[in-house]
Amino acid sequence: MEDYIDIVNKHGKPTGISAPKSEIHTKGHLHNTAHLWLYTLEGNILLQQRAASKPICPLLWDVSVAGHIDAGETSEQAAVREAKEEIGITISEEQLIKIGVFECFQSYPNGIIDNEFHNTFIAEININIEDLTPQKDEVEALKFVSIAQFYKLLKDSEINMHFVASNRAYYKFVMETIKNKITV
Repeated sequence: MEDYIDIVNKHGKPTGISAPKSEIHTKGHLHNTAHLWLYTLEGNILLQQRAASKPICPLLWDVSVAGHIDAGETSEQAAVREAKEEIGITISEEQLIKIGVFECFQSYPNGIIDNEFHNTFIAEININIEDLTPQKDEVEALKFVSIAQFYKLLKDSEINMHFVASNRAYYKFVMETIKNKITV
């Protein structure tokens, strides 16, 4: 059974109408997603490599956890659910720190139209990567990188095909926010 997603207005607020995920992406409806960036106090960022089977940006490295916010679900509920589904980690809503909502409007050659508002959270974790369980159809691999390594990889992302290069400003904002949180 296909997931239903709330269609939102230009401010990211639900319109009261929901649609199947496939329609959301073929018709380009505005919708919300939850992004969760996980970090350690030592300054390591957990990255997820998108599964090879993903229709958008397969095998590129990206946010620790991300997914659509289901119809009737809050962004916090979605972040907690996606963390459990995608990497097998239990996070509470109280651990989430919302750092903003970011527009991401892109169309892809395969016909997918992504008009998303990324409800973005950060959360500190203290876990070994071996204790995480990647969801096979979503996650190819997981790794920790230092903030310095993150910036080095991001700098050359058009060449090294490591990150989604079009998300550069978003990535930098998230890294600066995490860096400031760690040094406080």
